[in-house]
Amino acid sequence: MSRPSDLLRRSLVAPALTRLPWSLPRSLPRSLPPLPLTTATLLLLLLLPGLVLWRWPRPRAQGLEQLMAVSSLLQSFPASPGRPVPALWQERFGSAGATRLWREQRRTWWQFWGPHAEGGAFLAVQDNVSGGSKRPLPANGLRVGNLVVVAPDPLSRRLLQDLLRPDQRAGRGLYSTCLPRLESGQGVFWNASGLGALVGPLAPLLEAYQEGCLSLTLGGTELSWRGEASDRVASLGPAKAVQAPEGPSSTLPPLAADLLLELQGSSLEQLFRGLLARQLIRDPLAARYGIDTKGLTLLRRSPFRLRLQPQASGPFQASLELQVAVGADRQAWRQLLLGLARSLQAQALQDGSGSGPAGSGSSQAQVATWRREDGVVLGGWRWIGETGPTPQLLLFLGPAPARWQTMATAGEQAPGSGELWLRVRPQGLDQLGLLPEPLPELVRRADQLAMEAAPGSGGISWLKGRLRVIP
Repeated sequence: MSRPSDLLRRSLVAPALTRLPWSLPRSLPRSLPPLPLTTATLLLLLLLPGLVLWRWPRPRAQGLEQLMAVSSLLQSFPASPGRPVPALWQERFGSAGATRLWREQRRTWWQFWGPHAEGGAFLAVQDNVSGGSKRPLPANGLRVGNLVVVAPDPLSRRLLQDLLRPDQRAGRGLYSTCLPRLESGQGVFWNASGLGALVGPLAPLLEAYQEGCLSLTLGGTELSWRGEASDRVASLGPAKAVQAPEGPSSTLPPLAADLLLELQGSSLEQLFRGLLARQLIRDPLAARYGIDTKGLTLLRRSPFRLRLQPQASGPFQASLELQVAVGADRQAWRQLLLGLARSLQAQALQDGSGSGPAGSGSSQAQVATWRREDGVVLGGWRWIGETGPTPQLLLFLGPAPARWQTMATAGEQAPGSGELWLRVRPQGLDQLGLLPEPLPELVRRADQLAMEAAPGSGGISWLKGRLRVIP
């Protein structure tokens, strides 16, 4: 017996189906708006954005922001007429003019380098002087918005003028955050070219921080900073301004005297992303050391601690130690080490493995050291707690470590997800000739440097740190 609902449905649907070929043409026009209304709606959707941009356009970039767009590195300095006249001012304005202008200054000034970080520094000062008049242009000078810029030579002046875009619109995201930092107080802005010029071959390890800015604060013998960095071009950042969270400067303890550098992170991806993105790096790793795509994936996801330790004697100035938390990937790491051992043997290196359940050349050995024919140890690896619940692996270049300990992977003593902790003794590195040459003298003389990086949204990283200089 049919249910009432079935009868009702048949009584409504069946007549409609029988009338469909004749009723459809008559009912379709009633479901659409009249043609003039449709046209008006489409025109409104097309014209409204253009009308908004015409009525409320994004303001044009001012002088400083135009300079940011063509600079590889830009530094801001507060007015300090009581201090000695900087050499850059004397070079750009002449001795007498520099002394007079320096004593009259009451506002921020800047120095910057061109887009490829080559050549001498440019000097930029505020254009307006007392009474609203403008400064006369010195030799190799030009006006950029509300600034007077003095180039190191005529060619640099012409190149800068060709790069400037008077119709440039005001920036967003990281640009709009960096601009206030550089307009007042002491700060620094950099892009990928500037970072590469400062750190040289270490630049691929810092790909996540290729553009950014910092506010600098000097107190006694300590310089502290806070700011933002991005893994992309600053002008392509999010529409909204970004702002670093409030909090104290880096609270990391000083680095021990027997270490030159310590870098900790929640995954090796943070450190190797820039390097492993290059085919020129991946191909030799696979061909020479047997580390294929699967092995690289294993490397990338492992929490790590990287240490550089000075060596008082022997063929090496320092040894490099990379400790990784193996976790559930114990067997995968064993297979990676087995392939690495075969590759090292094929390169005529001799295995001097220590005690362990397996013999020579086995990745199962607790300790493996690899020597040249003359007996010099070039590196190796050691398992730490291999049979325990939290195994770790210590890989080293140079002599075998005399001591080791389990590294923390959680809590206050370890970085959180996406974080990096860096501690360095720059003066010690400089004495061994291990610092990049272009780094400023202030950094080279520092006894301690600590920096923390934490992930933000939209590819932004929050940076904070401090630098201690011995008088």
